[in-house]
Amino acid sequence: MRKDRRLRRLVVDELTTYLWNFRQKKGVDGVWRDIVTLHRGGRRTRFVFRAGGAGSGRYVSEGDIWFQGWAMDGQGAGINLREPAVVRALLDEANRRGLLPSGDGELDGWEFFHAVAEAVDLRRAAAATPGVPPGSPPGP
Repeated sequence: MRKDRRLRRLVVDELTTYLWNFRQKKGVDGVWRDIVTLHRGGRRTRFVFRAGGAGSGRYVSEGDIWFQGWAMDGQGAGINLREPAVVRALLDEANRRGLLPSGDGELDGWEFFHAVAEAVDLRRAAAATPGVPPGSPPGP
């Protein structure tokens, strides 16, 4: 699990690079959290996915190494928080909503879950379709 704490690079454009990592943590309240942390310019933004209670439909890996990094909604949608495309989609959605804090901050990852899952699915579909530029809208 030590590898999860290493910082990875996420290059947005020629001038913007973030470092990021993923980790799991069990809080003092006994609730598991899967956390993606973005670092840039001495600032840290954390996307926190807390495990929900029974019937909440919010599931995280809760320390299970086989599902490590997965956040699932109980309706068949899931995102792998260790995947660079998912981290980029989190960053893009937070930027789109104007929610990236100017200093250190924490965001509820579940607020971004469905938008990120959809964005990642669209990117995968475009990548799997020959002749379609990445980021293109789906056809008719």
